[in-house]
This record gives sequence, C-alpha cells and structure tokens, in this order.
Amino acid sequence: MNGETGHNAFKNFSTICTFANRIHCSGVFNGANPLEFSVSLLLFQLGICSGTIILFSQLLKPLGLPLIVSQILGGLVLGSSGLSHLEKFKEKVFPLRGFVCLDVVSALGHIFYFFLIGLQTDISILKEIDIKAFGIGSCSTIFAMLLISTYSLFLSNIVDVKKIQHIFEFASLESFISYPMVVSLLYELHLINSKFGRISLSASMASSLLKICLTILAAIRSTNGETKDLVSTKNFSIVVLILLIIYVIRPATLWMAKENPIGQPLKEYFVITLLLGVLVVAFCCQTFGLRIYFGSFLLGFIIPSDPPIGSTLVDRLEFITSWIFMPIFFVRIGLVIDNIYTITLVNLLSMSFIIFISALGKFLGSLIISMYYKFPMRDAISLGLILNSQGALELSMFKIMKKDKLIDDEAFVVGCISIMVIVAIITPIIRYLLRPSKRYIVHKRRTVMHSRPEFDLCVLVCIHDQEDVPSVINLLDALNPTRRSHLIVYMLHLVELLGRAQPKLIHHKHKMVRSLRSSSSEPIVNAFKYFEDSKSNIVAINLFTAISPSTTMHDDVCSLALDKSTSLILAPFHKRYHSNGMVSFSKHKLKIVNHHILDKAPCSVGLIVERGLLRVSKSIETNLQSFQIVVIFIGGADDRETMFIGARMVGHVNINLTMIRLLDNENVPKDDFKEKRLDDEAVAEFRQIIANNYRVRYKEEVVKDGTETISILRSMGSNFDLIMVGRRHSPFLSPVQGLVLWDERTELGAIGEVLASSDFMGNATILVVQQHTRVANEDHENPPETIPMDDTKKKMTQNHPKS
Repeated sequence: MNGETGHNAFKNFSTICTFANRIHCSGVFNGANPLEFSVSLLLFQLGICSGTIILFSQLLKPLGLPLIVSQILGGLVLGSSGLSHLEKFKEKVFPLRGFVCLDVVSALGHIFYFFLIGLQTDISILKEIDIKAFGIGSCSTIFAMLLISTYSLFLSNIVDVKKIQHIFEFASLESFISYPMVVSLLYELHLINSKFGRISLSASMASSLLKICLTILAAIRSTNGETKDLVSTKNFSIVVLILLIIYVIRPATLWMAKENPIGQPLKEYFVITLLLGVLVVAFCCQTFGLRIYFGSFLLGFIIPSDPPIGSTLVDRLEFITSWIFMPIFFVRIGLVIDNIYTITLVNLLSMSFIIFISALGKFLGSLIISMYYKFPMRDAISLGLILNSQGALELSMFKIMKKDKLIDDEAFVVGCISIMVIVAIITPIIRYLLRPSKRYIVHKRRTVMHSRPEFDLCVLVCIHDQEDVPSVINLLDALNPTRRSHLIVYMLHLVELLGRAQPKLIHHKHKMVRSLRSSSSEPIVNAFKYFEDSKSNIVAINLFTAISPSTTMHDDVCSLALDKSTSLILAPFHKRYHSNGMVSFSKHKLKIVNHHILDKAPCSVGLIVERGLLRVSKSIETNLQSFQIVVIFIGGADDRETMFIGARMVGHVNINLTMIRLLDNENVPKDDFKEKRLDDEAVAEFRQIIANNYRVRYKEEVVKDGTETISILRSMGSNFDLIMVGRRHSPFLSPVQGLVLWDERTELGAIGEVLASSDFMGNATILVVQQHTRVANEDHENPPETIPMDDTKKKMTQNHPKS
C-alpha cells in the first residue's frame, strides 16, 4: 500500500517556462486573454472537466451505467486521444504551462479521495469475514494468479522475458479484487445493505487484505538499488507514521467525538483540524518517500467513521472531491494516455488476453466456492461479476506503474480502457440477475387476517426518532398480546448512513444500551425494553439498529421482515400534522423509504399518521377511560386486513371499538362482484368474532358519493383516539367517488388522505393499512381460500424467550 517513489524521482523531468506575473487576468476589456493567465485558465479547466463528466453521466444514466464509465469516457474525450489531439484545442485549453496547476489540483483530489475511501471503510467488517467470505475472496485471487502464471510461462517460452516484463507487472495488479470499487458499484446498484452486498464486501475485503500484506512486504524487501541504511530509515519512517496515526491522532479524534454535543454535527474547528491533519500526513508521506495516498487512506481508515466525525467529514468533502477535484484527475489521465489509435494489434491482443484471463480467474474462483456453499445460481454469477469491478484506484496504480517504467505506454492505455469496458459490461448483467422486484417474493400469506388467533403474531416496527415511540408502543399494546397468542416484536431503529461504507445491522442484546456509538438508539431501545418488562411472558422484543443510506433503507426493513416471517410492518408516515390538518413538518427521504416499503414489503404494512402537537400519546394501560378505536370499512383487501387487526384488538379490556361499514347505494358492478362477496364473508367472520362483546359496536351507512362519506367522517368528530382504514379502494365504489381523483398515488389512499388533512379529527392517531399484495391477488384468483384460515406453522417462542 505504501510503495516508495524511488531514489531517482528527479531523474527525468521537464522544464516549463512561464511568466511569473501572468496569474490574474486584468479583464477582456483591457485586451487580455483569460486563458493566458493561470487562475482564469484553471477555473475554465475545472468547469469544462466537471461539465463534461456531468454531461456523460446524464447521457449514460438511462443505460444504467455507473459513474466511473462517465468519468473515464469524459477523460478520454478531453484527453490526448480526443479533443486534445487537436493542437489548437490543446494549446488553448490544456497548454503545457497549465499542467503544474492541474497536477496540484489532481494531487489534492487524490489525497482527499483516498481519505474518503478510508473514512468510508468500516473497521468492523474485518470481524465479519467468515470462512465463506475468506474462501471466495482468496480463491478468486488464487485462481486469477494461477491462470495468469500459466499464461506467463507459456509466453516466456516464446518471447524473451525481458521484453514482456511489463506484462507480469500488469498481471499482478489485475489479479486482485478492489474493495473500494466493489463498495462504489454496490452503492450505485442499491445493493449495499442486501445479503448479496454484505458477502461481496467481506469477500473483496479478504482479497484486499491479502493484497495489502503482499504489497507492504514487497515494498519492505525491495531496495530499488538503495543502501541498507536508507531502506531501514524508510521502513522506520513508515512504522513511526503508522504509530503516530494510531496512538496520537485516533485518540484525539475520539476525544473530539466525546466533546461534541450528542446529535449535533462536528464542531467547525474540529473539522478544520482534521482536514489540516490530512494535508500534514500527506506531506509526511512525500517527505518520507511514500506514495501520497498511503497516509491519507490510513488516516481515514483509523478515524471513527460513526457520526459525528465520519458523517460530517463526508458531508463536507464528498461533493467537492467527486465533482471538482476528481474530474481533473480523470482528464489528467486522459491527457497522459497517448493516441489510442497507434496501439499495435499484437500488444492490444496480449494485454486484452491478460485482462480476460484475470477476470475469468476471479469469476471462476468465486463461482466455484459460491456453488460449494450452495449459493443461488443468480447470486453466485453476480458475485463473480461484481468482484471484477475496478475504478479510480486501479487508474492511480496504472499511472504510478507507468511513471516508474514498470509498464509501457500501450499497457497503460489498454489497462485504462479495460476498466471502463469491464464495468460497462458487468453492471447491466448484475442489474438483470438481481432484479429488485424478485427479491422479496414469498409464497405464503403473511397477513394478520390469515394468522390464527392462537398463533404468535410477529410484527416489525420501524422507528426513525424518539417521537415515533409512544404511538408505536400504544399500537403494540392494542394488539392484545396474551399467554395464548404472544406478540413477537422486531424493533428496527433506522439511522441514515453518511460516514460509513458498509451498512450495519446491529442486534441489541437483552440489556440496556449505554454506548457512545449508539447514543441516538439508547432511549429508544430502553423504552422498548421497559415495555417488554411490563408485559412479562406475553411480549418478546428483539431490538435492532440499521445504519444504511436512505435510498436503500427499505432493504433493511424488507429483509428483516422476510427473514423473521412477520405478518405486519408498522412505519411512521413522513408527515406530521397539526390538529387542524395543517402539516407541521415533512421528511422527503422518509417518504421515499415508505414508498419502497409499500411497494416491496413481503407482508402487510401499516402507516402511522400523527396529528396534533408533539405530546406523550394517550396510554392504553394507564388511561382510566377506555381507549376509543374506529375502523372505517369500505371494501377491498386492505379494508379486510384492517378489520381483522381490529378484531385482534377487541380482546383488550381497555379498548372500545366501533366499526363503520360504508355501503354502496347502487348495484355493484360485475367487476367488483367477487370482491363484494369476499367483503361480506369477511364481515360475517368478524361479527362472529365480536359476538357477545359489549365493547364493540357495528353499524352500516349507505352513501352515494365521496361527499356523503366525508359527512359521515366529520360526524365522528374528535371522539376517537385511533382511526384505522385501508389504503386502496376500487375507484368504482360510491363511497370514494370524487375522492380517488384527488390523489390516486398517495401513500395514504383517498380516505387516509382525507382523515390526515382534516380539521375535525382532533389529535387522533391514524393507521392506514395495506394488505400483503400477494394475498390481495390471491383473493381474486382463489376466493374460497380467503376466509378459512390456512394452516400456518405456529411461531413458537423457542427462539424468542419470554422471561
């Protein structure tokens, strides 16, 4: 990883003469040409480099290609094989005198880019490298090295070894897996926190660790013609730098995190201190003769990537590094690449074959081990492909190897282009093999409606902040856990990932949480532990914290629901309302998460809508008066699921439930006749359950349009603490006519939207329910199976002890 620059660093250099006073342009109105002055020229170069890459990223976005393809392509277009092949363009836009400034900006981008890679690399991933990941990562590398060695031996019998020495150096780099580039591609494919993503990260980290160890060992043993004293001095400098970062800088960063207010971004002077530290470490690397990126990567790797340090630094650096500094780096690579059209066919084929057999070796090594561990074929193939991903790290290594004369110009050109070609090929294949629509399909009903009353009910609750806790706990209590039917709760605290490359799913054991790293989860976890203790022997709480990007946060929710066979997901709505119906605040990222959960969840979903000022929710247990719940039933699978959730609640001694069924005053259309029959059968089942329960009221209202529906809702006033309604309704039903047209695609549905934004419901909590989609489809395909409950394996509590 360190790689010395060698003692002949200044053996080959060029002298550039320029005017010392031509820095700032005096203006075009004074007859000055801005491109002849250093500052204006650099600003123009920054703009054209960033703009070109942004343009290509937008053009290639419909094809689903990752950003690295646009970056390399933009560098080639502006480089010596593209527009800079024209002498007039190169003299005006990229003159030789401007290369000094370009190289300085490129070096800054290099420093902070590798600092971000280190910062976004979670040290704890080392603990997750199990035998499967180690086998896949190491065997992929070994297979690639074996194939390359066989090819090299064959080639050495035909051609003089000295003439093809650069091929061996090139092959040694191609045989390893790049962990940072695997992370980058997983992010772009939105697979970073899937099971596939986690095994890919662990396998690539295993290979990268092997590469780092071998590289450091080779660097220590290599003298490059230097004296033993000089080599010893360099090695001593490396050790001193590593110890300084580990035992001085890391404790200082931990102190900064401790001194920073909990839940707040890192203080400004701490941020400045750390950024200066990155530059100082890079300066030390140059002073000691090390690669400039070595110290910045190690510093980022050692610094805690948890908030507030990791998240703040990533937030400050990511944009300017990715879109200002790094475009210069890619264009500088393009300028270094000589004319690609002059490559001889023999060299092109030999280098391309090296790349092909290296990629084939990594693919076969991964595929064989994956099949040995009985991975699904789609996952095994995709894993073999994604481990071949490459990017800026390989470009940097190619550039260094070319500078040190380890590879020739043609090998450098082929290597750079191959990165773009490989990533452009494997990405669409992986997208096809791992289509998200197939990821959460289940073949059994997972709803409250189809759960037998004597079976345990498994519920997954999503929490974003402490304000979501009271209402969720009240709903869990309302689900009426008993010794006959226990309540198994999986609480998932969702935390947005900013400063960590690998998402984490933390399982909080059966103890109170008191930790600096989980300070935001501490009160939430402890509140649910208190609820479990108060419901001894009838409620089991399993506590999790998911740290992941907002774009893939739904994967944590759906994966956990799939693994734990939950029947219901409870999630907070992205808007909170005042009691008069006005929106008090809205979170756009939470809206996207809820949209994906509704679309992909492997079980039923309930969205919790809070109304009124922030307050402690009315408690069911401690309230002297009864907790008032109303179910609005219009028709459809979602309303049937809502009704059976209410049927489970009526067993609670402190709950009074009212069910209002809104009937169509006209004949039911033929298309809805089957649905109407299912509704009637479900209501009959519900009325049988509530028979002889004086705390339950059932009434029917006939309505002719949405206006009368709103009148009935308004007549309820603020007499209820919880209002439950289905999300989706047929637009042909009279009770919703005129309402569905308001917003067909809303997360709450027509009735839910009316209730949430109304000014007559007071501070009532609203639960909008969506039944599991597969069950809804089966209702149409096989109606007789809807009401008779299917035989489901009873969820015994042997894995969820209730102490």
